[in-house]
Amino acid sequence: MVKIEADVIQGRGSYYDLGVKQGKIHKDSKLFQNHQKRRIKSIKFYQSELKTAQNLYEQFAPGLWQELEGLSAGLEWPIEDVIHEYSGYQADWKKSGCSALMQNGYYARNYDYHPKTYEGRFLIWQPESGYASIGFATRMIGRIDGMNEKGLVIGYHFVNRLKPGDGFICCSIARFILDTCKTTAEAIEKIKEIPHRHAFNYSLYDAAGNAAIAEASSKGVSISSNSQMACTNHFESPSKLRENRHHLVETHTRKTQLSEAFRPDFSASEAFAFFNSTSSQIFKKEYHNWAGTLHTAVYIPKSLQVLIGVGGDSQPLIFSFKEWLKGKDSYLKKIRGTLETNIELPF
Repeated sequence: MVKIEADVIQGRGSYYDLGVKQGKIHKDSKLFQNHQKRRIKSIKFYQSELKTAQNLYEQFAPGLWQELEGLSAGLEWPIEDVIHEYSGYQADWKKSGCSALMQNGYYARNYDYHPKTYEGRFLIWQPESGYASIGFATRMIGRIDGMNEKGLVIGYHFVNRLKPGDGFICCSIARFILDTCKTTAEAIEKIKEIPHRHAFNYSLYDAAGNAAIAEASSKGVSISSNSQMACTNHFESPSKLRENRHHLVETHTRKTQLSEAFRPDFSASEAFAFFNSTSSQIFKKEYHNWAGTLHTAVYIPKSLQVLIGVGGDSQPLIFSFKEWLKGKDSYLKKIRGTLETNIELPF
């Protein structure tokens, strides 16, 4: 067993100031030291042209470029290195899992990945010129999953990384959506406009109960929508089937298990228990295969509440994002749990 924890980081202010804050927090951390080591390797595999990246940021989420500049100042790291490692433009992504269900006014999700990739950061963020959001973070400015002040929720699900295109990776796209979109419909339109690096599903839910799955890659975007939807790690629309990986039994099985195991009257807390229980069919323990559950989150758009836990068999911590938006900071500093693995975490 390994202990896992996520820092709760809260910030309000300009994008630049928020970037500086996060940079100062992580400047002397083990996490940043690991990113510096990663930089030595990653520069051999891809290049992020600064001016191209800036032009795209100004098109899709202009404030976030200022956050990257602030991050550079806070970390005391050259802007070229920050853009390469954290902008998400032209970056690479390993395979991962993830399951989500959208129904009855909530969005429930497990994030499945390798422990050595986890950054252990839960951010509650309010930039002056963008929508405030709450959720788990990665690649510094990116988001794994989250909900914004309008009740829009997004999470991503890896499908394939072969034959990457010119564009952004999943966590940056999730942040673009949270900072600039109010509804599922708006998010769909932006996902169609953004250039995509790899093939991913993006599961979406909003305060009106509109659920959708965007099957996105460099070859285009296909949308499916309903009032109740489950999402795992494969494309289902006929036009996108050729972009799937060859081995799909596990993701199809998880999708079936999600659809069959859930009752229509499941509450948000029951959904959390189902997703987070280590005896659940959805909770994954294949940490060595990049497919172990690292956190569970249930977002409730109408009330702006979030139920979260790291590791498995957690008692959910409940955040009121609505109260935080009124100026009431959370007293929580860390979210703690355990993983059934001996793999060390990177922080």
